[in-house]
Amino acid sequence: MNEEIKKFNDDRASNIESLGQDTELKELGIKFMLDTNKRKYTYNFSWMGRPIIAYPQDMIAMQEIIWDVKPDLIIETGVAHGGSIVYYASLLELLGNDGLVIGIDIDIREHNKTLIEQHPMSKRIKLFEGSSISESIYNQVKALSADRKKILVCLDSNHSHEHVLEELKLYAPFTSVGSYCVVFDTAIEDMPDDYDWGTRPWGKGNNPKTAVWEFLNTNKEFEIDKSIDSKLLISVAFDGFLKRVK
Repeated sequence: MNEEIKKFNDDRASNIESLGQDTELKELGIKFMLDTNKRKYTYNFSWMGRPIIAYPQDMIAMQEIIWDVKPDLIIETGVAHGGSIVYYASLLELLGNDGLVIGIDIDIREHNKTLIEQHPMSKRIKLFEGSSISESIYNQVKALSADRKKILVCLDSNHSHEHVLEELKLYAPFTSVGSYCVVFDTAIEDMPDDYDWGTRPWGKGNNPKTAVWEFLNTNKEFEIDKSIDSKLLISVAFDGFLKRVK
């Protein structure tokens, strides 16, 4: 490797490690998310015409992961407006392989489904409507995964502990060694105890991060990639970038 490139990479790695140790900056990141979440900040962004409902930092992290892993299949639970699956599909298009994105949602609203199916990236998207933890959906995903060599998994549907834990048990095993199972909205655990989640069943002590912690207690094939948390500082997926190491 060129010495200048090596020095740049080494300096960046050192800086990321230092950021991860800065508790004041991490607290500022949490405060930013807390304050902007009240203003629906994540609803401000789209990708190729579809609302993505995410922090730009997380999407940059996903781009880096996809470029490094070069998956030929991405499995995502949770579709909403379809921005993230269109984003992933466009990155697979740039990679130039036969990559496919599977999007699973219990309720894909008709207007969103129509716009996704009419999108130029639709050729790389396969939608499944139904519960991600149902046997029928799981079996269809399993069948499509059979001949794929590098698989990336993203979990972003129902954020309750039990649902995410079941998704982890079902879909994390599809993850290729060296790839990631990314669990979104773990940041729910970092919100204040009195944060108002309305009628939603999740909250502190019952969310994707608590599911990740329980899953990792018995599964040693995955490790939290803390360097991504340190790099981003603002993310809905703290402790959620799970790298499969064996």
